[in-house]
Amino acid sequence: MTVIDIPGSKSVTARALFLAAAAEGTTTLLRPLVSDDTEGFAEGLTALGYAVRREADAWQIEGRPAGPGADSADVYCRDGATTARFLPTLAAAGHGTYRFDASAQMRRRPLAPLTAALRTLGVDLRHGEKEGHHPLSVHAHGVKGGALTLDAGQSSQYLTALLMLGPLTAEGLDITVTDLVSEPYVEITLAMMRSFGAEVTREDGREGRTYRVAPTGYRARTYGIEPDASTASYFFAAAAALGPGRAVTVPGLGTGALQGDLAFVDVLRRMGADVEIGDTATTVRSTGGLRGLTVNMRDISDTMPTLAAIAPFADGTVRIEDVANTRVKECDRLDACAENLRRLGVTVRTGPDWIEIDPGTPVGPAEIATHGDHRIVMSFAVTALRTPGITFDDPGCVKKTFPDFHRSFDSFVRTA
Repeated sequence: MTVIDIPGSKSVTARALFLAAAAEGTTTLLRPLVSDDTEGFAEGLTALGYAVRREADAWQIEGRPAGPGADSADVYCRDGATTARFLPTLAAAGHGTYRFDASAQMRRRPLAPLTAALRTLGVDLRHGEKEGHHPLSVHAHGVKGGALTLDAGQSSQYLTALLMLGPLTAEGLDITVTDLVSEPYVEITLAMMRSFGAEVTREDGREGRTYRVAPTGYRARTYGIEPDASTASYFFAAAAALGPGRAVTVPGLGTGALQGDLAFVDVLRRMGADVEIGDTATTVRSTGGLRGLTVNMRDISDTMPTLAAIAPFADGTVRIEDVANTRVKECDRLDACAENLRRLGVTVRTGPDWIEIDPGTPVGPAEIATHGDHRIVMSFAVTALRTPGITFDDPGCVKKTFPDFHRSFDSFVRTA
């Protein structure tokens, strides 16, 4: 059995950076993820006037409950969706003029439901080119608060950004959600907000679910970042697909883990893998084969490419449903998975929100079209374990969340 240490969660690190910046006092984040996305977020905070000190295993952020220290700033969000969605929302609570832009990839990704909600709250927000996309500017004068209705069926990050804004408003927020995807990510947000002193309640009604956020502000603390469950999925999948005797244990992800993507191991269990989730670690063991299945992955859609990458090795068809939101990630992940599996000779069918993959032996050599998407690279690295000749047109794009992925994965394969 191989024990592997997974880097910190990108989702948790990004939320912790927002909450630390908004809190009264100095927060220390232990074992934060160090990657292109999180470094971009930290640099964005620095540009806005927050003091951020970064050491190897601990970052310190001096909070500013009144908002950014700078009264004017230009922030480049790189490829980071959390950076591009959370930082303009944080800046809106302050006073000043803040301009945000992002990479070409991030410029293509939608923002409209979030920016419309901020405008409903009275935020002076203007898009520089295409409505609902970066670049944008925020002419901030604080946020009074109030009630709004939000469609978060495209991304839960819209709701997360607004929830985290709530304690910084003068009167609090009532957010009624008509549709919601990736709900476990919202549960991460709520748990973390409460750990920083926020008060949030939830009511389900005929018009949707309403979150009520009190204007409490936040309190600084020391906060440990748990390993990234989405990243762990590649190692869990590899152990399940490699054959009898292969096993991997990931410390730090157990029964109390915040991240919903740990539920990917339940999918592997349904496919025949042996899964043990303990108090402080999770272990996946191969039992020698994988079964086909139909699975709804709406709540864990970031792990859809991981399952698609091992689906050909199952003994029956794998059908993944309710993942329309994967079409507006770093790339159209449904089409990217289908394209690359077909390059390997695998029969694939897709629809608006589903992909269906028949069993078959992938055949190389083939170059995987990554579309600059870190999750496509890491997923098809698992396929490559049983398919000689797979290469990637942009292997380095893993820097977004796991710069050391290729070395770590190669080391794991040698010892698993």
